[in-house]
Amino acid sequence: MLDWFKRVAKPGSGEHLGKKEDQPTPDDSQVDRLASRIDTLNKIVNTEQPVRTVPRRMRVIVVASQKGGVGKTTITAHLAVCAGKSAQRSAVLIDTDPQGSLTEWWEARRERLEQNGGLALVTVKRDELASKLIELDEQGTATAIIDTPPALTAEIDKVIAMADFVIIPARPSPHDLRAIGATVSLVRRAKKPFMFIVNGAVPRANITAEAVAALSEHGRVAPVILYQRTDYAASMIDGRTVMEAGGPTGRSAQEIADLWRHVDEQLNVRAAA
Repeated sequence: MLDWFKRVAKPGSGEHLGKKEDQPTPDDSQVDRLASRIDTLNKIVNTEQPVRTVPRRMRVIVVASQKGGVGKTTITAHLAVCAGKSAQRSAVLIDTDPQGSLTEWWEARRERLEQNGGLALVTVKRDELASKLIELDEQGTATAIIDTPPALTAEIDKVIAMADFVIIPARPSPHDLRAIGATVSLVRRAKKPFMFIVNGAVPRANITAEAVAALSEHGRVAPVILYQRTDYAASMIDGRTVMEAGGPTGRSAQEIADLWRHVDEQLNVRAAA
């Protein structure tokens, strides 16, 4: 993996990271080949069994990464909307990031939409999180998805300890991948199952497949890749998701729907174990 880091970081390597403009979408055969490769890599990954700190029926997902700008808040918001609409089950967003980006998105959403499809927001101090999760569980909440700040502190350690499943977003760039190790170590110490999500990928770039291969050395990688498109950022400005901004049949909306189905399956498998 170090050789890969050196090659993609070398000037003139031919890989262009972090391009802002829209990129052409990969064709179906390319997506299928990469998804098949991810599935093969995942079969050889050993994942930990979940360790719950309190008995509950509610499922708790924590989205965490040491690196800022990897899309934690965007992924948290989109998955929570899917969770709230899934079989009409209640879902709660929990914002533990002092920056409050998720809360700002939520406030814009409340002003824009009359109905939120079984989704609510809770803002709590991290030392009050355990008691709040117990309260939400007693109220019959099906899923809680927690957004965390871009830092690794003792407080974040406590948040991860309450998770049933941890999602670690990563952009396919050397800087992001180098920063993954500290987050993975924290999650492994807590003995929590986790999954990487490749976010902001550039279509048809070799670095995407190489990032998947590098990440798979450390854990499970989601078979759904979120590609770099402006509709993700645009939707978050006014409290929407790509499902509402571009319609449920758009490519970004399909990515999110497929990603949520996979996360939901992982949670159900572990709950049944």
